This record gives sequence, C-alpha cells and structure tokens, in this order.
Amino acid sequence: MDTALDAIDRRIISELEADGRLSGRAVAERVSISRANAYARIERLVADGVITGFTARVDPVKVGLTTSAYVTMTVRQRSWRDLQDQLREIPEVRHMALMGGEFDVMLLIRAADNDALRRVVLERLQAIPGVLATRTFLIFEDVGN
Repeated sequence: MDTALDAIDRRIISELEADGRLSGRAVAERVSISRANAYARIERLVADGVITGFTARVDPVKVGLTTSAYVTMTVRQRSWRDLQDQLREIPEVRHMALMGGEFDVMLLIRAADNDALRRVVLERLQAIPGVLATRTFLIFEDVGN
C-alpha cells in the first residue's frame, strides 16, 4: 500500500528514528499534536509498513563483537532469493543488500575476533552455492548516527 506522508508523519518518523523509545505522549509534545492523533498516526505508519519495527542500537564492541567488516560478494545471477535465506542463518551477518555495479551483494559482518571473521568468510560464505567471489573490507572505526 502506498502511504501518502504529510509533514507531521515525517516529523513523527524523524523523532522515532532519533529515539525509538519515545512514548506516544512525548512524540505528540515534540510534534505539537494531540496524544490521540500521535497514537493514531504511529499505528497507521506501522500498519502501512512505513515503520517496520522498533530496535535498540547496541555498541557491538561492548557485546563482544570486536571485529567488523563489509564483505562484497559476486554471485550467480538468479541466486539472490535462495542466497538471502542462507545468509539469514549466519548470526554474524548483520545487514545484507543486493547491489548494482561491480559486485552483487554487500554484507555487514560483526564477529568476535579476526579468527571468527575468517571462519565466516572462508568457511560459511564461500561455501554457499552460487557465491562466486568475496572481498572483505575491515572496519577500523564505526561512526554512528
């Protein structure tokens, strides 16, 4: 369903992107609308799939994931649907995207250490049928939003 977003919807989205823990009351105050209006709009944005969830941002290092990398993959054409399911089974894969350009897929990998990263790339990713090549780019420092 295509949802027409007005300026208030966009302000609500912006506030929730900045702090997903905001209460409906706090959103209403920040956007200068009634609580009932805020709750109704948030409910509609969720029902329409504009807001797809509420999450906590976690510092990966503080939960023991001290090594991060972007991994690009070249894959056989028409293998993306099957590949997605297999990638979802790898807990270290934190984000995946189908890309256009010099490679086909980009992954964000978060691992406990370099050995764990090596195992993910060499033993898990490269063993998936349809994966033709991988390239790993270590992340030295994450700069969050």
